[in-house]
Amino acid sequence: MSKRKQHYPEFKAKVALEALKGEETVSELAGRFGVRPTMIYQWRRALLEVASGVFERGGRKALEVDDEQVKDLHAKIGELAVANDFLARKLKPWAGK
Repeated sequence: MSKRKQHYPEFKAKVALEALKGEETVSELAGRFGVRPTMIYQWRRALLEVASGVFERGGRKALEVDDEQVKDLHAKIGELAVANDFLARKLKPWAGK
């Protein structure tokens, strides 16, 4: 018994877009890409189902910001800036040589 082949999402999108173009039949696409026609039909249908979501208003959710993590990162930036300034001052005497 052979394992089922896993296809990357980019590959599926490429094949589905080719199917939507309609320049080749699904059978021709199946032969060219080495997949079954039923898979191409499924990928094309899935692409059409989510395509309208691209144009919806407010479809994307705003990223949630963790205030505690932001504070920690700002503190780390401050520490690194102080360390960088310190090292730059200590390195100055040797920079001219």
